Amino acid sequence: MDPQRPHFNPPPPPTWRKPVGILVLLAALAIYAGVVMALGGWIGRLPVLAQVPVYLVLGTAWLLPLRRFLIWMETGRWG
Repeated sequence: MDPQRPHFNPPPPPTWRKPVGILVLLAALAIYAGVVMALGGWIGRLPVLAQVPVYLVLGTAWLLPLRRFLIWMETGRWG
């Protein structure tokens, strides 16, 4: 081994989980956005001060399962 060249491990080969995971993530976000849009009429009838927390919750709720899903995409495990 040449002492001038640092030793490195080549990256692991790509898996099917990443491209499939991205497609599933995009589809799930589109469905979630459609559900929120469908609720828009009902939310729009609420007073403005009630709309703010509703949109804050709905705008961040999709993040809850994201961490475990990204771990699965990377490792194949759900945790």
